Amino acid sequence: MTRAAADTPLAISMGDAAGIGPEIVVKAFLRGHAEACVVYGCPQVLARAARLLARADGCAPCVVAHIDTPAAWRTVPAGAIPVVRARGIDSELLAGIRYGLVDARAGAAAHASIVDAAQAALRGEVSGLVTAPIHKEALHAAGVDFPGHTELLQHLCGGAPVRMMLANEQLRTVLVTIHLSVRRALDAITEEAVLQTLRITHAASRAWGRQAARIAVAGLNPHAGEGGLFGDEEMRLIQPAIARARAEGILASGPYAPDTVFMRARNAEGHPGEFDVVVAMLHDHALIPVKYLGLDQGVNVTLGLPFVRTSPDHGTAFDIAGRGVADDASLCSAIAMARRLGA
Repeated sequence: MTRAAADTPLAISMGDAAGIGPEIVVKAFLRGHAEACVVYGCPQVLARAARLLARADGCAPCVVAHIDTPAAWRTVPAGAIPVVRARGIDSELLAGIRYGLVDARAGAAAHASIVDAAQAALRGEVSGLVTAPIHKEALHAAGVDFPGHTELLQHLCGGAPVRMMLANEQLRTVLVTIHLSVRRALDAITEEAVLQTLRITHAASRAWGRQAARIAVAGLNPHAGEGGLFGDEEMRLIQPAIARARAEGILASGPYAPDTVFMRARNAEGHPGEFDVVVAMLHDHALIPVKYLGLDQGVNVTLGLPFVRTSPDHGTAFDIAGRGVADDASLCSAIAMARRLGA
């Protein structure tokens, strides 16, 4: 992607100022992986991250350029990072934030960055959104009532049903339930919820070039219920949803035992995957296998939004924030995935 080739820039929200988000955003620009991107957040926070990395490398910090609109990104000199200041952000307040600590000011700034970037995407001013990591406690401390990006973006886009997909080059998984306790998630697994997940996954598959994605559905219980011996959710809820999806032309199959279906779907050298994506009932069922394959390449994708949204497959890493050692590989993968999906 070059400046000449990009019609509309891709937005990156800066994440939590007390975490590694600003640092990995700067690194992505320095490594040339964020060409034709604009950052939504606070220019001073990005400049602090640039100075941090310059000290670590013993060189001059890169330039952070404040722009008023994303369309102005082309006016920024080569090598500079274009930043749109999110509304309501007070740079003086953010200057007092310490790395590695939960801070309501950082939560409020992260929220403002996401809101402004998402609204720009809805207006077509940016081609999509890549979100740097946020901290849920900081959001809560700032009075934000959403547990994460997915729920917040769903609200900003009018409440349309969305689903979370975690993906890398070997495996893609989509979740029926996301940020719920296991007890609440069990009640949220209904025939309609599974069917809606299959519909959203099928529709989104076209964005990555599969007109009829092979969708494997993981069961909820051990051995996918073993014919009702270990639970009947597969027979009562999941199988009927799969049957209805197939009647609509969706290439769904299962439910399969959740302890083996991810291995069957993994697409690796010498091991072509049997499926293009796995739909799983619970958060950890879906995320553990992808994260086990490596955090550096995992990308979180929100399916069902009116624009492309991706995110790194890790959190704010407060334990290493401010040290200049954070790895930007997952953010770079998220940028590349956003472009591959049409942003």
